[in-house]
Amino acid sequence: MMSRRLALAVGLLVAMGAGAFAEPLKVAIPQRGFWDSSFVDFALKEGFFKEVNLEPEIFWTDGGAQTLQAAMSGSVDIALSNGALGVVGAYSKGAPIRIVSAQMTGAHELYWFVKADSPIQNLKDVPEGKTIAFSSPGSSSNLILLSLLKQANSKAKPVATGGMPATMTQVMTGQIDIGWGVPPFGLQDIADGKIRIVARARDATELANQTIRVNIAHQDKLASKRDALTRFMRVYARAVDWAYQNPKAYDYFAEAGRVPRALAQKAVEDFYPKAALQIGEVRDLDRTLKDALDYKFMPTAKTAKEVEGVFDILYRPATN
Repeated sequence: MMSRRLALAVGLLVAMGAGAFAEPLKVAIPQRGFWDSSFVDFALKEGFFKEVNLEPEIFWTDGGAQTLQAAMSGSVDIALSNGALGVVGAYSKGAPIRIVSAQMTGAHELYWFVKADSPIQNLKDVPEGKTIAFSSPGSSSNLILLSLLKQANSKAKPVATGGMPATMTQVMTGQIDIGWGVPPFGLQDIADGKIRIVARARDATELANQTIRVNIAHQDKLASKRDALTRFMRVYARAVDWAYQNPKAYDYFAEAGRVPRALAQKAVEDFYPKAALQIGEVRDLDRTLKDALDYKFMPTAKTAKEVEGVFDILYRPATN
C-alpha cells in the first residue's frame, strides 16, 4: 500500500515538474514601440506563453537588417517582422532561413514627415538632391519608400537612417530632409505643429495586397525546435486577436510608447487594420520577386517555383 502511494506521489511530482517546465525561446523583434512589434510583449503580460510552457526572451533590434542577420546566424530561434525583400534576397543567395508566417500585408502604418517650416509638401515636389529616410536596406520601410518614390516620380534620394529617434534628430537638425516614422511615435509632434506628414505608406497602391513583412527562422532551429516554434506562432496569433478585442492592449501600448492612451488608441485605429496582420498566407509573391530583382536585392530573376523552399508556414489560423 505504501509503495503504491509512493509511486503515485512520485508520478504526481514528475507530472507537476513537466507541466512547470517552460522551454526558452530567443526572439528577435525590430523597433520596440510599434503596435505590431508588441504582440509578444502582450502575450507575456497576459500569461499566454506560460499556458503552453514557453518562455520567450525578446531581443530588440534597430530594424530588419539586424533582425535578419540574427536569424541567419542562428543566434535567435525566431525573428519577427522582417522585410520580405531582404528575406527572399538572402534566401536566393543561399541563406539557411525559412519564412514561417506572414507578418504584415499591405502598406499601412509608416509615414514620412518634414519639419513644419519645410517648403516640401509632398513627394512629387521634392527638389533633386534632397534626402528621404528609411530604416535599413531590405526593410519594409525600404520597399514602401521605393514604391512611393516610383509612383510619384520623385527625385528624393533614399538614405538609411536607422531607428526613429535617430531619424527624428537628423530631421530636426537638418541632416536629412524627410524622415520616417510609425505611430504613436511623432503623433504628439504632429499635434503640436512641430512636424508635418508629406506621405503615408497607404499611398503605395501597388503594395495593397502584397505581404511586405514576414516572420522567419533558421532551418536548423526549425529542425530542432519545431514544436516549440509552432506553439509560439499559435500564441502570436492569439495575441493579435486579443489585442483587437481587449482595451487593455491600448494601456500596454501607451505605456511602452510613453504616450497618452488616447493617442495610442488613435494610432491603432488610424494606421493598423487587423486584416493586414494575418499570418497564414504570404500574398503576391510574384510582385515581391519582381521588386527584389528591380531593387537589386536578388542578382537574377527567380520564379515562385524556384523559391518555394523558403516557405515553411508553421500555423495557419482558421478563417471565417
